[in-house]
Amino acid sequence: MRSLTARALPRARAAELRRLQNGAGEIDRGLVLWFPAPASFTGEDVVEFHVHGGRAVIEAMLAALACVDGLRLATPGEFTRRAVENGKFDLTAAEALADLVNAETEAQRRQALRQYDGALAHLYDGWRTRLIEQAAWIEAAIDFSDEELPEDLLARAGAALQAVRSEIRRHLDDGGRGEIVRDGLHVALIGPPNAGKSSLLNALAGRDVAIVSETPGTTRDVIEVRLDLGGFVVSVADTAGLRQSGDLIEKEGVRRALAQAKSADLVVLVLDSVTGEQSALSDELRQRLCFTVWNKCDLAARAAGENELCLSAKTGEGLEGLVAALAGQARRLADSISEAPPLTRARHREALLEAHAALVRALAIKDDQPEFMAEDIRLALRALGRITGRVDVEDLLDVIFRDFCIGK
Repeated sequence: MRSLTARALPRARAAELRRLQNGAGEIDRGLVLWFPAPASFTGEDVVEFHVHGGRAVIEAMLAALACVDGLRLATPGEFTRRAVENGKFDLTAAEALADLVNAETEAQRRQALRQYDGALAHLYDGWRTRLIEQAAWIEAAIDFSDEELPEDLLARAGAALQAVRSEIRRHLDDGGRGEIVRDGLHVALIGPPNAGKSSLLNALAGRDVAIVSETPGTTRDVIEVRLDLGGFVVSVADTAGLRQSGDLIEKEGVRRALAQAKSADLVVLVLDSVTGEQSALSDELRQRLCFTVWNKCDLAARAAGENELCLSAKTGEGLEGLVAALAGQARRLADSISEAPPLTRARHREALLEAHAALVRALAIKDDQPEFMAEDIRLALRALGRITGRVDVEDLLDVIFRDFCIGK
């Protein structure tokens, strides 16, 4: 600070206009702020320089800072990592901050902000606290059997474990709603050749993404575009036309189209309203259809049946209805976001599955084997702790010595 401004630190958390300089002269005039520890983002002493964003100014500032002893460029994510290490927030909040920075839609922003405010951490820490309490009782029954402990201790612990296990199971069985908002809803456009799937993709994207041709079989591979539909990220995939073909490349395209449809969140069947040609779909794939789109309605009018839409990718007629329908499906799949904090990452899901499995094992153990029950609870605690970054076996001792008069 002093080497760049030739003045003392400004008042804490008060912006001051300063001349910033190096050995060759003045670099810029900008705002300087000082955040003394621990009231800073990282929990350490932090100084901020707010300068003009021109390349020359930035390069001169970096060069001047590089000449200060003890300073270096931060590594990717280092400030957030330091904040976590200094206890400013947990890993779920750090992940939410990354999601907030990268949010493309309103739904993503809301979800990230809620997680950043501690919704997930509060839920997981609540489970962890309840498990710690039961683990402490069981540990006491093992290590301090001569103390006056409740006779139904293990039964009460089992009931508490069952309640936590059930809540974790319900949290896991959310249909991937959090991941859908964070990563996007995946929609596969399938149908026979020349039904207008590529034209529809271009119309949704508002630009030429896929090659459009009257020649059947033009689309050979999966072409995917991320769109913002109604505040939700929707990844729409154009696929090869479904038909029997002797061409090896086209056969591979059909195989990829079917694979895309099986893995998608929503499957939309696109048909030509002029020819009325249908595609032979398996029962499994037909059950996964969200709705059918009759394209080219500008050339041949068709009455839409249940779960059907009529539109023209060429003129745009009816396109708003499709956008609204896709956004509605995304909203339906994410409708629990306002009720409970959803899972947002595979890392969380993996740890919760591990914790759930450990609790299932603990509940299956007989009452005369509390040691095995205690070990499985510790495994569940460790899995939950990995999500938030809080893994501390000393918590067990804290509860034991707080709740029991041991060692008096």
